[in-house]
Amino acid sequence: MRTIEGVTYGSGVSAAAIARVAEFARPRASTKRQPYLVDDAEAVLTHGAVADRCVSNRQMQPIRNGLNPRRISAQTISNRQKTAAESFPEFSHFNARLDRNSVVSTPIAVWVLAALLLLFAGSLPAQTSAAKPDEPRADLLKRLSGSLNDLTSRVSPSVVQVLVTGLRALDQKDSDEAALIGRQRSLASGVIVDPDGYIITNAHVVKGAQRVRVILTSASHEESQVRATLGEHLPPMEAKVVGVAPAYDLALLKIDAKGLPAMVFADYWKLQKGQLVLAFGNPEGLENSVTLGIVSAVARQADPSHPFVFIQTDAPINPGNSGGALVNTDGELVGINTFILSESGGSQGLGFAIPSSVVSFVYGQLRKKGHVHHSIIGVTLQEISPDLAAGLNLQKRRGVIVADVTPGGPSEKAGMKIQDVLLSLDGSPVGSVALAEMVISTRPGDAIVRAEVLRGSEKLTLEIPVTQERDDVDRMADLMDPTKSLVSKLGIFGVEINDKLAEEMEDSLRVPSGVVVAAIAANTLGADTGLQAGDVIHAVNAKHIETLEALRAALEAIPPRGSVVLQIERESKYEYLAFELD
Repeated sequence: MRTIEGVTYGSGVSAAAIARVAEFARPRASTKRQPYLVDDAEAVLTHGAVADRCVSNRQMQPIRNGLNPRRISAQTISNRQKTAAESFPEFSHFNARLDRNSVVSTPIAVWVLAALLLLFAGSLPAQTSAAKPDEPRADLLKRLSGSLNDLTSRVSPSVVQVLVTGLRALDQKDSDEAALIGRQRSLASGVIVDPDGYIITNAHVVKGAQRVRVILTSASHEESQVRATLGEHLPPMEAKVVGVAPAYDLALLKIDAKGLPAMVFADYWKLQKGQLVLAFGNPEGLENSVTLGIVSAVARQADPSHPFVFIQTDAPINPGNSGGALVNTDGELVGINTFILSESGGSQGLGFAIPSSVVSFVYGQLRKKGHVHHSIIGVTLQEISPDLAAGLNLQKRRGVIVADVTPGGPSEKAGMKIQDVLLSLDGSPVGSVALAEMVISTRPGDAIVRAEVLRGSEKLTLEIPVTQERDDVDRMADLMDPTKSLVSKLGIFGVEINDKLAEEMEDSLRVPSGVVVAAIAANTLGADTGLQAGDVIHAVNAKHIETLEALRAALEAIPPRGSVVLQIERESKYEYLAFELD
């Protein structure tokens, strides 16, 4: 190591870099210079206290020599960043750290940045013990703390506890053995999205649920949050599962309440990497908790085989946070916390949330229909690889290409062709299949999508109507009437097979009679039957069934704890389901 003009350099620093640092860091007549240890491609440009630092892989170590650090303004930092970039171009890729455009432009975000700068400056020893307290620094920290307190006070009443009682697998360590099923109680989180008692949570939270309850967080007017937290709590409220969307891992609950503090959905398309966010929920059953972090990635595709993206955050998320809120500094709902990647089972800074645009779309569909239809435009998309671009002589080397167009589908009718390169949807550039699928899947069935495509060297704009993919289960769900179709002892909604329905299901139905399971009623206390949506019930304990009334009567005739055997048809094959009636 070498020390030149008060700056100590590590052995890995080049002679040219030493010369430039020495020239830039030479003391001015009117200022005192704070020396720093410069090691392994670090450049600390000093003028007064702190100007800027560019660190590759080792932490900067200030040499504490008793100098009194000078306070610096944001403008001073900006000016010295500019000077640093001109003097040290090899470190210019670090200069965006304090760029205002890379940080959320909200008071909280600005105060966090300023507080960190002042904390760093204040960590150096004062010149004398008689130095006055840093009043501006203390005031800034108080304002930051107050803003975070106000934000959490506004948001917390919109986040609830979800208590679920149901049957779940107790041990899934050995996939070669049958799972052990038992009754379990679990606690998760939910977010109020409508004042009339509608609450969004994850689908996996209510999977196998036989009873769902919600505990609201009361809005406290106490001056002391300690007293409010340790005071009386609101009792649990019974919740009904309005609908479940397993493909999106979202579920909608409803409680009998009015005037609740509902959260507003944030604009997902304005989300930025590095933006400050807060995670609200009930980790490990610890009610009404909040953690702070940033957006690590705005669109992370967790499963390469599934075109679905998540928001990645380093805000600590743990088991029990599922269904909780990820919130920006405006108090808007950015996403629903869903899962973490962890080797320990706890937070390791890799949390994932479902984007607000997806949550908003699914919420509307579940509230209106109780289920979600998959929106499509009738194309198969594929990402362009270098080999694919070279082989097809494409002008674009990256992006999305149309691999197939469904005959007679909306895209074919609009003029889309195989080998078209998809440039944008509704004016937003499309660079991946995941993004294109996300845009399409969150459009309602009556929407029109404007697609810009490149065909050879010609750009075309096509207007494509969105349609919704439907299967037999979807059609059954559309036909059912929740007030008349419930079979509570089985925990299902059923639809009778009439002549018209039998004709529609002719290719998949062996016997044109019975009761179709249209949907599973997750909030009922029905028995664990093994029934699935789409099953057809033909008989109960060898008694032929053709109507809902006959099905209910046959079940009523069986005493509690009595044995039940259902003869069902699943995928054109007969099966028996045997269980004990609760």
